[in-house]
Amino acid sequence: MADKRDYYEVLGLTKSASADEIKKAYRKLAKKYHPDVNPGDKEAEAKFKEASEAYEILSDSEKKTRYDQFGHAGVDPNYGAGGGGYGGGGFGGFGGFGDVGDIFETFFGGGGGRARSNNGPRKGRDVERAIDITFEEAAFGVTKSVNISHMETCTTCNGNGARVGTQPKTCTVCNGTGQVRKVQNSIFGQMATSVPCSACHGEGTIIDSPCPDCSGRGQVRVSKKIDIKIPAGIDHGQTISIRGQGDCGTKGGPAGDLYVTVTIAPHPIFKREGFNVMSDLPISFIEATLGAEVEVPTLDGKVSFSIPEGTQHGTVFRLKGKGVQRLHNSGRGDQYVKIDIEVPKNLDRKQKDALKQFGDTLDSKNFQKKKSLFDKVKKGK
Repeated sequence: MADKRDYYEVLGLTKSASADEIKKAYRKLAKKYHPDVNPGDKEAEAKFKEASEAYEILSDSEKKTRYDQFGHAGVDPNYGAGGGGYGGGGFGGFGGFGDVGDIFETFFGGGGGRARSNNGPRKGRDVERAIDITFEEAAFGVTKSVNISHMETCTTCNGNGARVGTQPKTCTVCNGTGQVRKVQNSIFGQMATSVPCSACHGEGTIIDSPCPDCSGRGQVRVSKKIDIKIPAGIDHGQTISIRGQGDCGTKGGPAGDLYVTVTIAPHPIFKREGFNVMSDLPISFIEATLGAEVEVPTLDGKVSFSIPEGTQHGTVFRLKGKGVQRLHNSGRGDQYVKIDIEVPKNLDRKQKDALKQFGDTLDSKNFQKKKSLFDKVKKGK
């Protein structure tokens, strides 16, 4: 256990990281290395567990304080056992501390040496999940059934971890407090600190006869299907939170939350910019020249649109209210249609002759851009 990586290093953070930064860093790693996303990948599974362990400590303000002061020794009573670490056999050259400055900070900086027991209410862990939806489902909203796996309170023992007919016993070593007082000698004399009780691992109780269904943990892993309402207008990469659908809490603590991150599949025609939809519309040069009534694909189906006479390549028209529903709001964005004039290919001789005859009837007044270009050249001389 002595080769554990620093928890801040695991999450790619520094000690000054805020609670929000810690949560965001964990969600990013959890999404990347989650076993559901990397089935059978042992390395990804190990990184997921490492990130989850780091988040469990750094998201808890009291555990974070102990970790910042003592490192792994402050949050794991077995760390460094026998090797002079915190919870081992003495200071051993300040084994559980970084340097003399750490000792001053610990004993004269506000009582950082106290350890919290595990017998109080604790919130369950949050659960991360990814879900794929279509472009249209994101635009209009959809309800999706999602399979999740989380921890629930064991119904056999009602979460106390003991076999039916028995009860957990109060630990006689710590008298149910989950902590024991430890006195050590240092260069400042005798120093007293509270550390998690090794007999009950800080729980305050001992289970002599564990529940066979949960092996004494009080929780069992359950896989189930739940319906998730995806709101209209959600964008790629956004996350929905469902309260209480994470792992169950312990000792009466609340359950964690479920965070569902949305991935939107690309659309073959439409592209999204905010709540607006962008699309291209190929038309013939005849339609562009003479004008035409054409059909335009939209999220609501095909609509009729009048192409004005003399429409140029690259012209953009707006279809008001044909975009994406505004998230948690009324109204929709617009659709912007860019004209793509398609030049005909593979003309036969008759078609070419007809086109040439038509071209011979045209002059500069029919081509504004071409005329403007040569006018500019003349002025520049």
